[in-house]
Amino acid sequence: MEPTTDLKIAVLIPCYNEGKPIANVVREFRAALPDADIYVYDNNSTDNTVEAARDAGAIVRTEAQQGKGNVVRRMFADVDADIYVMVDGDNTYEAQAAPDLVNKLINETLDMVSGCRVTDIQEAYRPGHRFGNWMLTSLVAGIFGNRTKDMLTGYRVFSRRFVKSFPALSRGFEIETELTVHALELRMPIADVDTVYVDRLPGSDSKLNTIRDGLRILKMIVLLVKEERPFALFCGIGGVLGLISLLLGGPIVSEFLQTGLVPRFPTAILASAIMVIAVLAVMSGLILDTVTLGRREMKRMSYLALPAPSRR
Repeated sequence: MEPTTDLKIAVLIPCYNEGKPIANVVREFRAALPDADIYVYDNNSTDNTVEAARDAGAIVRTEAQQGKGNVVRRMFADVDADIYVMVDGDNTYEAQAAPDLVNKLINETLDMVSGCRVTDIQEAYRPGHRFGNWMLTSLVAGIFGNRTKDMLTGYRVFSRRFVKSFPALSRGFEIETELTVHALELRMPIADVDTVYVDRLPGSDSKLNTIRDGLRILKMIVLLVKEERPFALFCGIGGVLGLISLLLGGPIVSEFLQTGLVPRFPTAILASAIMVIAVLAVMSGLILDTVTLGRREMKRMSYLALPAPSRR
């Protein structure tokens, strides 16, 4: 069902070497959202992506810095709209679901609606990708909150206030993790909608490497924990170091109390140094937690400076 709204909608499609499927993606989203502006952002493609997208009627722009995160940052900065539909250019996502996602965002005054992938085609959503998505989504849910079941989906609808308050620090596919954590940390209203996920067209290959990109996403999660949960992280580090110090120094203290002697002086120095580092780690966590609170308040104020999505 086409969204009945006079809000300005922009469809954002990041692309790298998607010459075969991109024309279908543009045409299908044009049919699903006839009043939307369709933007294709090319990321140094070496095939005919630019020509195919332009011939299909898309507004084509380029981003020279390689990586999906760089493209998303450029799209969010350049494009002005009330509602943003972001989708990969590989023709694996259901364009017909876009109106429902947009309507849900508007009707429920949400800031992000994720198109969660549902498919029985093994080739479309490989077991390695399924397991990696489940593991990383579960990890983020355990740390930041369990409010989405497909953290790595490339099909999302955003409000303007989400987009314009999003710092976009990632360079590659880890951008999906950053998008999710941004919504969870600011406690934005979000929702999931199941959407059909299909196989790629013949001759169109996935750019996602399960191991390499999985490690990058895991690295991003660790970085986000440091940025958004510094007290918990550094207290954990301090606790581990404190335990090591006690294990090393406990027997020495016990022997000193019994004999008045310190027979393993180097070990005693090492245990003391580790305990000092443990205390410093906890204190660093306290200081960084105060800084993080200030940063979060600033992002929240930027978010609240823009109105919620609603029908005019």
